[in-house]
Amino acid sequence: MACTQELRSGVWSASVLTSATVLVVDDNAENRALARAALEDEGYRVVLATDGTTGIAAFQQHHPDCILLDVRMPGVDGLTACEQIRALPGGETVAIVFVTAQREVETFDRAIAAGGDDFLTKPFRPSELVVRVQAALRARKLAGERSGLFEQVKRQRDDLQRLQLHKEQLTNFLVHDLKNPVSTIELQVQRVLRDPGATDRSRSAANAICDEARALMRMILNLLDVSRADEGRLMPVCQRLDTETIIRAALDDMQLRAAASQVALRADVGAATVDADPGLIHRVLTNLVENAIRYAPEGTAVTVTTRPLAGATQIRICDAGPGIPPEQRAQVFHRFESGRGTTTENRGLGLAFCKLAVEAHGGTISIEDAAPGAVFCLRFPDVPD
Repeated sequence: MACTQELRSGVWSASVLTSATVLVVDDNAENRALARAALEDEGYRVVLATDGTTGIAAFQQHHPDCILLDVRMPGVDGLTACEQIRALPGGETVAIVFVTAQREVETFDRAIAAGGDDFLTKPFRPSELVVRVQAALRARKLAGERSGLFEQVKRQRDDLQRLQLHKEQLTNFLVHDLKNPVSTIELQVQRVLRDPGATDRSRSAANAICDEARALMRMILNLLDVSRADEGRLMPVCQRLDTETIIRAALDDMQLRAAASQVALRADVGAATVDADPGLIHRVLTNLVENAIRYAPEGTAVTVTTRPLAGATQIRICDAGPGIPPEQRAQVFHRFESGRGTTTENRGLGLAFCKLAVEAHGGTISIEDAAPGAVFCLRFPDVPD
């Protein structure tokens, strides 16, 4: 049975019947509580410290098997605390995992140079935290038994993490650098459309450019949000939305694309509301309608409907295209995959983004047969008033 006591140093400890002790050093109370709950659920003994100084004292008192160490803390920061712990008796063998909101290559390199075994970024999933602790403990055991192999594995793992951080930074740079020129293109197009002297031909060309610029912006934002989801930072800011309003807004944005493909857009929506992030759900709907237009034969229609479910609202996007075989329906939500046909065209992040965004709302996305065609079904849970 666990017991809890407060230490004069400002360190709190939680003792459970287990052979492994984890020291959590973080100046944020919510982060400490989350880490403690996740680890105690797995049977670890947990010791908590609020800064680097008390963390060092807790290490000397409790001799933990693993340390979760924040980087930025008042006074003695995590990097300095790590270096000091490594110099203490027993410090060279303890597993140290840095847990930080600073997801940059420079911070990663400093953490590894200070003596860290692993690098986990906030916000973290409790399950991921437990896995990282388990991996760090196993790695340290391997280091004691076969130090040469441990160093080789650690170098390879560090290289992979550094590559991942470089990739994320490149993604962020690309998104930032691409958004500005695309916004400028759309702004200049709007000037042409507002010019009373513009010809019908120039207006038609401007509309086509504007439509493509908005499609490019959706791709850029999809890339950004998929990257945010990977980091656990895709967090919708929800408000109560009228489904008819958001659906008709998405269809309006897709009218030009539908007309070019000779596909009609229809809405059959009743009175319903959902709690959702306006920007995210608009992009989910436009992505799905655009996808439906792409596969709909000329002369057919893409229809968006709503229906009430028990404790939820469902939005359905239906096309009359070739459909998606049941065995390929999970695949279409993978990044850079397509479930309709075997060609490589149109393989991107649109449907992957849709799945991540809907799930970030606590909802689900699935595919049904339209006979002919496919129906993408979005389910958003009702939120009590």
